Amino acid sequence: MTTAELSRRAGAHASHPGGGLAPAPEQVPAAGKAALRAGVVGNWVDNIHVFLPLTALAPALVHLAGPGATASVGALVVVAMLLGRPLGAVVFGRLSDRLGRTRTTRVAIAGTAACALAIACLPTHELAGPATLVLLLALRLVGGVFVAGEYSAAIPLAMEWSAPRRRGLMGGLILSMAPWAQASIAFATAGMLAVLGPEAYSAWGWRLLFALGAAASGGMFVYYHRHVVDSPDFHRARVRQCRTPAGRDQRRRPGLGDLLAGRWAGAFWQCFAMMTGLWLLTDSTVLILTSRLATDTGLSAGQVGVAMGLASVAQALAMAVCGHLSTLVGRRRLLVAWGLVAAGCGPVAWHAAMSASTVAAAALAAGLLQVVTVAAYGPVAAYLSERFPTHLRSTGYGSAYSLSLIAPALYPFYLPVLEGALGREAGVLALVVTGGLVLSSAVALGPALTPADLEARLDDVAEGAR
Repeated sequence: MTTAELSRRAGAHASHPGGGLAPAPEQVPAAGKAALRAGVVGNWVDNIHVFLPLTALAPALVHLAGPGATASVGALVVVAMLLGRPLGAVVFGRLSDRLGRTRTTRVAIAGTAACALAIACLPTHELAGPATLVLLLALRLVGGVFVAGEYSAAIPLAMEWSAPRRRGLMGGLILSMAPWAQASIAFATAGMLAVLGPEAYSAWGWRLLFALGAAASGGMFVYYHRHVVDSPDFHRARVRQCRTPAGRDQRRRPGLGDLLAGRWAGAFWQCFAMMTGLWLLTDSTVLILTSRLATDTGLSAGQVGVAMGLASVAQALAMAVCGHLSTLVGRRRLLVAWGLVAAGCGPVAWHAAMSASTVAAAALAAGLLQVVTVAAYGPVAAYLSERFPTHLRSTGYGSAYSLSLIAPALYPFYLPVLEGALGREAGVLALVVTGGLVLSSAVALGPALTPADLEARLDDVAEGAR
C-alpha cells in the first residue's frame, strides 16, 4: 500500500458526521498500529545514537582526542548532542505541527543517519590532530538537532494513534526504548571488546557500531515512508485551521511564542519544570554514574558496560510498568510519589553502587537506582502529549522535553563546584535529591489527569487540563 493510499484511509477515519470531535476509539486501525510500532522501534534507534558515545566511544577517545583525553572530554561529547536537541525540538516541532508528523520524522531520520555515518568515518587524532575532536563535537551537536526532530514528531504521532486506555502503556514502552538502547550498546561494546581486544576496538571496532546505527536509521526511514501516515487528529486539526478564520490565525502564530507567553504558557512551564527534574535525575543516575563506576570502583570498561546494561534492563521494565500504572491511578498521583521516592531512596542506591566491588553488586545497585529514579519517565510521552492541542503538540512536546535539559546538561561545569563544597559523592547526591523534589513539586502544580480524565481524546484532555 502506498503512502498516498494510507493517507486517504487515515483521512477517512478523521471524518465525523456529527461534526466536532469524534469519540475516542479503542480499536486502532492498521495505519495506527504501524505508527505505534514505528514509535517503539524508532525510539530505540533514536536512543542508540544518543547513548553511543557514552559507552561505545569511551574506549576509543585516545585515538580521536589524543593521548591526553580524559573523562571530561567524553562528557563534552555527550553534552554536545544534548545542547543540539533544544534547537532541533523547536525547529522540527514546529515543522511537524505545520507540515505533518511523518514527513518531518523522515527528514530527521535521514539527518541522524548521515551524522552517525560521518562519525564512523572520522580521521584519527594522529592524522588530523585537534580537528578530529572538533569535527566529532560538531557532528554530535548537529546529530542532536536531528535526534530531537525525530522524537518531537514521532512520539506525538504514536500518542495520537494510541487508544486512550493504552496511552500510558504505549508511552512507557516507547520511552523504555532509551534504557533498552543503552543496554544494547553496553552489551555490544563489552562483546566487541572481548572479541577484538582493547587495541583493535579502540582503533577501528567502535566505527562498526556507528555504521550499524546509521543503517538502523536507514531502515526506519524506509518503514516510515512505506507504512506510516499522520493521525486522524492531525487531519482534523488541519481541516479546522483551513476552514475558520480563527484557525488560520492560529496556524500563523509562532508556536514557541504561544507556549512561552501565550495561552499554553502555563502548561509549558509546568512541563518544563517537571522535565528539568527528570533530566537532573537522568544525568546523575545514567551519565555520571557510568563515568564514576569506571573511575571510582575499580571495574574495567567492559565490566561497567555489563553492569550498566543489566541496570538498563531493570529500568526499561519498570518504565513500561510505570507508564501503565499512571493510567490506572492517575498521572499526577504516580509522578509525585515517584519523585519523592527518588529523592529519598536514590542517594542510598547511589552509595551502594559506588561501594560495589563486583559486576553483580554494581548491576544490582545501579538497577535499583535507575528504577527508583528515571523509571518515572514511563508516563512522560503520554503526559506531555496530553498537555498540548494537536496544532501545538509537537512544538510543546519537543520544547518542554528538550529546552529543559540545557541547565542539567551543563553539570560538567557546576558539579565540580558542588563537589568542592559538599564532597565528591555528596555533590552528585545533591543533584539526585534536587531532581526528585523538582519533579514532584512541578507535577503537583499540574492537573490530576485521573483515569476518568484520560479516556477522552488528546485534544479534549489538553483543553480540560489547561
